[in-house]
Amino acid sequence: MRRSHTLDAAGLGPAQHAAGAAGGAGPGVPGTPAAGATGLSSHSPAPAPAPEPLRTTFAFELPRGYVDGSGTVHRSGVMRLATGRDELVPLRDDRVRENPAYLSVVLLARVVTRLGTIDDIHAGIIENMFATDVAFLQDLYRRVNQEGHTRAGVTCPSCQHSFAVDVAGSRLGES
Repeated sequence: MRRSHTLDAAGLGPAQHAAGAAGGAGPGVPGTPAAGATGLSSHSPAPAPAPEPLRTTFAFELPRGYVDGSGTVHRSGVMRLATGRDELVPLRDDRVRENPAYLSVVLLARVVTRLGTIDDIHAGIIENMFATDVAFLQDLYRRVNQEGHTRAGVTCPSCQHSFAVDVAGSRLGES
């Protein structure tokens, strides 16, 4: 049976107090625990930094933008992290069975949750995007689901300075 004991302000529990009362007056004296024998040090370790909260959604800006039926261009959007189900369900889709390349279209339609003012994202929307935007979303999907972030290391061709940019970006030239 396990007993729990409380420690006093000096870090001593009932057993140490009993040993000290039985004939010990301090460290090095028989019957008293040696310094540090309590398992506690006088220096408490610095608290570990709080882990970053899990980020499950990632805002992005498409390079060109999706043009809907009325001619409105939608460039900003949100992608969420994929689940195992997101990657398994498309494998049962007849369109994917007939053409395995269609997997990325169905998968992106599942994880892109918003595109401009459109909240109902489906495969038809992804199909009608410009190829550069689909390639951008495929790269973003890989980054957030395999690497966990949207940053990429780059080097300035002029000065060779290395730095990180957020590939989800906003407008061209901004990061």
